[in-house]
Amino acid sequence: MSIRDSPASQPVEIELAYRVPLPLSTSTFFSPPTHSDGYPEVSSANSVNALTSVNGSALPPTDGGFGAWSFLAAAFIVEAIVWGFPNSYGVFLDSYLQDPRFASQNRATSLLPLVGTLSSGMIYCSGGPVINPIIARYPHLRPKMMWIGAILCCGTLLGASYATKACINIFQLILLQGVLYAIGGSLLYLPCISYMSEWFVVRRGMANGILFAGTSTGGLILPLVLPPLISNYGSSKTLRILSIAIGVLLFPLIPLVKGRLSHTRTRVHGPSPRGAHDWTKNKSFCVFLAANTLQGFAYFVPIVYLPTFANSLRISRSNSAVTLSLLNGASVVGRLSMGFLTDKVNPWILALSTLFTTSATTFILWGVLSHSFAGLLAFGMLYGSVASGFTSLWTGFVRPVAKDDPELSTKLYGYLLLTRGIGNVVSTPISARLYSRVRNVTDAAHLESTGFDVGNGRFETLIIYVGTCFAGAAGVAALGWAMDVRKGKGRQR
Repeated sequence: MSIRDSPASQPVEIELAYRVPLPLSTSTFFSPPTHSDGYPEVSSANSVNALTSVNGSALPPTDGGFGAWSFLAAAFIVEAIVWGFPNSYGVFLDSYLQDPRFASQNRATSLLPLVGTLSSGMIYCSGGPVINPIIARYPHLRPKMMWIGAILCCGTLLGASYATKACINIFQLILLQGVLYAIGGSLLYLPCISYMSEWFVVRRGMANGILFAGTSTGGLILPLVLPPLISNYGSSKTLRILSIAIGVLLFPLIPLVKGRLSHTRTRVHGPSPRGAHDWTKNKSFCVFLAANTLQGFAYFVPIVYLPTFANSLRISRSNSAVTLSLLNGASVVGRLSMGFLTDKVNPWILALSTLFTTSATTFILWGVLSHSFAGLLAFGMLYGSVASGFTSLWTGFVRPVAKDDPELSTKLYGYLLLTRGIGNVVSTPISARLYSRVRNVTDAAHLESTGFDVGNGRFETLIIYVGTCFAGAAGVAALGWAMDVRKGKGRQR
């Protein structure tokens, strides 16, 4: 490896000779290899700890110590804040649809759901093609990205609070609370992921589980906090309170979300990752991408519409928020348990069982039995615990393709994030169109006798759409499993 000195104003360029092992991955999803393609086997943990100094400064330990645990705690809270708002937007949507200042505007029922979907979908979509490549090439920019992201998240919610005035158009709410918040959230969320592998090596799986649990924790807490705030102060002041609270929490935490290694202005040049383009020939992974996209078309719809559905049952605003909170809380269990099973069970079997169970849950618990508060709670709990675990299966499909290539592993995860985000964004206009359809239920004996009948049948086609998407994804997973079984038999021959 050779280093070319350059002026202080220019980045340092590092050239990596071919066949020289690359530095440890910044991907949090990469597991330490058990071999190194003909080279002597080296423990990743030992290789990290062997770097005891950089520019004469001692490095803090991995997998423990104040630096590692303070980073994980701070990153956990950042995750909860960033994803808490998109996962609880259904509470705001219910409030907006009941507010005549919004409901009276043209196409309100179609445009307002876009806010929550864009805020989550754009975070997914921006990672793979935009932010991750920047982080990989310019790692020293990560602290600045996080500060910009924090300012954007606070500022956009503060600006959105003024979009509740009658003179402001809904499109401004979409821009502020949806698009710009998503950009800020991406700048906060993705650097946390890239820092993880610097602090945790042996315990990286545990650390990832704790970090991703923050996503659901925010969705568990906010739906319980927002309804009383909206009832007492209105949506405008609630957004301002939320903006201030996010700033108070984020700004002291960002200095703790930092890397273990000292990142100077450095560019790393090396050979293209082995198999960087061969993954497109892997039929099994391409089939899973299709199933992942279909799952994204359906997964976020109940999260957005559950409080509105509960309001149609004439359930109090606080109780309707409990259903969304329970769904997000149950997802913690689903993600942890599915991640554990991925290391032990064929991921195609897990994908098929998860998607089929979610489809049945949607049709039976939401479509038939959710005509009461108890039925809706049961649906939220089972849906959250089963459907949310799907993303924990990604490791099982990436590992056989990427093998010991950390850069390819990160790239594949980027495509999974992108396809899921596309499904999320595209599902919004579809679900909004379906929600606007009202079926007149005149027979009192059949009035809200099932979940399909709630709100004069407004949710019937919406429920059928969600259940059908999951069933279609299950069919794709069944195809992938059949291909996997056939491939296994071919190897035995």
